[in-house]
Order: sequence, then C-alpha cells, then structure tokens
Amino acid sequence: MAFQSGPFEAALATAAGEDAALQRELKAGFLDSAERQLDLMRRSRCDANWEMAARRLHALAGGFHATQLMGIAQMAVGAVPGDPAVLREIHTHLGEIRG
Repeated sequence: MAFQSGPFEAALATAAGEDAALQRELKAGFLDSAERQLDLMRRSRCDANWEMAARRLHALAGGFHATQLMGIAQMAVGAVPGDPAVLREIHTHLGEIRG
C-alpha cells in the first residue's frame, strides 16, 4: 500500500505553520523516533520488549496522524517478536515517508 501523506503532512503543517524548515525538522524527528522503535523491535527477543516498541511506534504514529503506520504498528503488537514480514513492512513504510 502506497503512503498516503495527507493526514501526516497536515499534522506537520498544523504544528509548524508555514515554516518549511520546522516542518522538515519535525519530519526528521518523527522518522528518527520511528527508526529507533524499529531498531528495538529488530533486537527484541521477548514478547514484552517487542510489544512495548510496537506500542510506542503506534503512539508516535498517532501523534502525527500517520494512520497507515498506526495500522502496521497495531498489527505488530499481535505478531511474534522478530516477525520479518512486519519488520519489512515498517521499514518500507518509513522509507516511503522519508521520500
């Protein structure tokens, strides 16, 4: 599924107004945080660590109205730690957001 940027871009615009540099900074911060959670998920060896990272990713995505990423993160909550399909989907989606 291709990244639908509307709600995400609208959230950035609401937070930063017309300041394009601030919008880029917020987007970079979002992606850094999301990548950090993805890294924690990749290194998770137990259900609790995996679930915590997936829930944090879900909350982060929710704060930025990244609804597709929220759905993927919710799916990850119920997946087994290290599920390669989930990790690949998150990685791919973050790449689409990055542009």
